[in-house]
Amino acid sequence: MELILTLLGGLGLFLFGMTFMSQGLQKAAGAKLRSILEVMTKNKIVAVIFGALFTAIIQSSGATTVMVVSFVNAGIMSLAQSVGIIFGANIGTTITSQLVAFNLTGVAPFILFVGAVFMMFGKKPMVKKIGEVILGFGALFMGISMMKDAMADLRNYQSVLHVLGSLDNPLLGILMGTVITVIVQSSSVTVSILLLMAGQGLIDLSVCFYVILGCNIGSCTPAVLASLDTRKEAKRAALIHVMFNVFGMVIIGLLLALGMQYFEPFILKISGSDVGRCVANADTLFKTFQTILFLPLSSQFVALTKLIIPGEDKENQDYQLMYIGKQNIFSPSTAVVETTQEIERMAKMAYDNLEFSMEGFFDGSQEKIQQVYETEKQIDFLSHEITNYLVKINQLQLPVTDAERIGGLFHVVSDIERIGDHAENIADAAIKCIEDGISFTKKGTKEILEMHERAMRIFKESMEMFITQNADMQNEIMELENSIDRMERELQQNHVKRMAKGKCSPMAGIIFTDLVTGLERIGDHSTNIAFSILEKDPEEATI
Repeated sequence: MELILTLLGGLGLFLFGMTFMSQGLQKAAGAKLRSILEVMTKNKIVAVIFGALFTAIIQSSGATTVMVVSFVNAGIMSLAQSVGIIFGANIGTTITSQLVAFNLTGVAPFILFVGAVFMMFGKKPMVKKIGEVILGFGALFMGISMMKDAMADLRNYQSVLHVLGSLDNPLLGILMGTVITVIVQSSSVTVSILLLMAGQGLIDLSVCFYVILGCNIGSCTPAVLASLDTRKEAKRAALIHVMFNVFGMVIIGLLLALGMQYFEPFILKISGSDVGRCVANADTLFKTFQTILFLPLSSQFVALTKLIIPGEDKENQDYQLMYIGKQNIFSPSTAVVETTQEIERMAKMAYDNLEFSMEGFFDGSQEKIQQVYETEKQIDFLSHEITNYLVKINQLQLPVTDAERIGGLFHVVSDIERIGDHAENIADAAIKCIEDGISFTKKGTKEILEMHERAMRIFKESMEMFITQNADMQNEIMELENSIDRMERELQQNHVKRMAKGKCSPMAGIIFTDLVTGLERIGDHSTNIAFSILEKDPEEATI
């Protein structure tokens, strides 16, 4: 019983360290690495290299592939661009087993101490995140030390040796690797445990090779689960990951079956007869071989996914989220990216609605006015769903820079929803004018259209500043907002003069005043959107 408890405790500590280290790395550097990932996909070879480096840094191919699936779902990355990153992620994940093959258990307590010091006494959030990474790294090797000691004692139990010795069937080895990896959601963890078992003589090296192939298939689980609530392109990205490992398993499995007598001595020779290092090197060689073999066929992979998952998504479906899942959060590292894409979609609806509402106001089109009301319902739906999603992800451990943006995103959603309300108010005014036969003077019409044009421009430029996170436009936006404020005062004065001269009816005057006030409010909300990326209040910005 003591042996089992020690083994389970070591496994638990290893899993904790692995997860804690990976999450710490994603929180400390996830946002910056993610921004690089978005642009490192134009060249397939560069994408493979960066995918491998990215995964080696964050210690999780699952996190990388889930991130890629979410990027494809959000339209930030094309399906063709995702192939290189996915292939590279499979190579990068082998770094964990390579690290485990090094005997660092002796310094693990010191690593734990350093990590604890950083976490307890670090003043800045980034320092604390780095402390999490170091602490997780130390816990990982403490767990390895405990498991290694327990596995050494397992050799005294003949029943255990008999069960493990019965895994000489390649299919059983592949099945075992797949099942265990699906359960722990990490091929790195399974291969690392396999490495320790092989090092203690509990499992034959030849069996380990087949278990590794099963681990590769099981590693597809996170991406597949993340793609269940996505668009078809994202589902295809997850399918590419599955095909890469399934096809690789078939090809390498056949090669092993035909040439095991050559491969095993080769891997022992290059690994210095270190059985644990043999497992780590075999894992790296398999995935590198797959990548070299399949990369020239990347376009065929993409074409095959389109045959398996045919058709295209129906765009602009009513009352439906496109970039975020109602039940599914793809990855903390990409949650803010997905939310921003959904907010941008919501803003596009609000922008178009402002155009429709003003066109309907002046040409009296009932069709356009009804379209405004229908689109406003969709905007309200998105506002509600995005806000709920923000509440969910605000409870997660997000990358530091992403966590700092959450408060601003709540306000942006609210401001866009208010802008949508103003479009609806214009539609209400249009119906009033149609029913009561109210019309404006040519001068009044020209003034409204000119102010509307400025309101549309500031809304568009503010969203551009928000999406690009580029503050260079802040002075231009403040100038435009101030000009709208001045214009609102001028138009109200002009209106009073026309009223005094009897050039417009009192009811037309009331509607004119409401329109001008509403357009000025749109300018205010737009400015709030632009300055949500800054720490200071827009009113404090210098011009």
